[in-house]
Amino acid sequence: MDKIFQIGSFCFRICCKNPIPIPHNFLLFANPQKTEADYTYHLSLEKKFTLPSQRAIAKRSDLLVMGNDKYESRLIGSLGGTSYYAFYKEISECDAKIQIALHKTSDLLYDTVFTSIFALERQMIRRDSMILHCAYIKYRGTAILFSAPSETGKSTQAGLWERYRGSETVNGDRALLRKIDGRWTACGWPVCGTSEICHLEDIPIHAVAMLRQGKENYVERLSPVQAFTQLYSQITVNQWNREFVQRTVELIEDFVEHVPVWQLTCDISENAVQCLEAALFPTDISGKGGICYEV
Repeated sequence: MDKIFQIGSFCFRICCKNPIPIPHNFLLFANPQKTEADYTYHLSLEKKFTLPSQRAIAKRSDLLVMGNDKYESRLIGSLGGTSYYAFYKEISECDAKIQIALHKTSDLLYDTVFTSIFALERQMIRRDSMILHCAYIKYRGTAILFSAPSETGKSTQAGLWERYRGSETVNGDRALLRKIDGRWTACGWPVCGTSEICHLEDIPIHAVAMLRQGKENYVERLSPVQAFTQLYSQITVNQWNREFVQRTVELIEDFVEHVPVWQLTCDISENAVQCLEAALFPTDISGKGGICYEV
């Protein structure tokens, strides 16, 4: 296999001597028009990993990160799993080798499993792009992002806007945030969680709604400090990498300066849609129904 893909501004090649399964969502980002790539991932199927003698710099149940000041290596597993399914190793400024456990090959069809082996967030931050945990919709030609911890209702709120306002959900679980022509834009990402909604489209961002479940619908504009704190908690950040953290901080500071971030306490009724719509488009909506407070 030898294919070129593009996610955001990152163009990369995936090479493997053996055929491997690629999730449908990831194939959306294939770019056959490109003949050259910024980076190449060399994949191989192995019965046993060949590990380097590097110091461990971070560890959690599904990830062991090793490296030096320049290059990083990772043993990658699944949450709740008992073993690693891939070994990622950077070998130059534009190449990485990835060994995949032979007995785990079929698991690559899961978009989270497949995407994780490439450590894509490292390439995204180098290109001033961030991965936000959110569902996002296209409405009136712009993007509204619903962000919150898992099981809070991101996909539910996106679905309500589809049902009552005819919006389109672009991705039910992730968005790539980057500036295009000076404007913060929500871009496609090849992981969509359980929503199974994944489209490749770049849409200028109108606003972000940080969700909180409640019995009444209430919306308030967050201060830059409040917005920063909540956004940071939902963005993929390699906490062990000081440069990564610093650049993420700088990008979020710029983001909250240019994009309004709201706190939406909501139920799962049409009133939740009306409440947020009245805040986001105040010249068009005059508080149609529901309990809605704006600050």
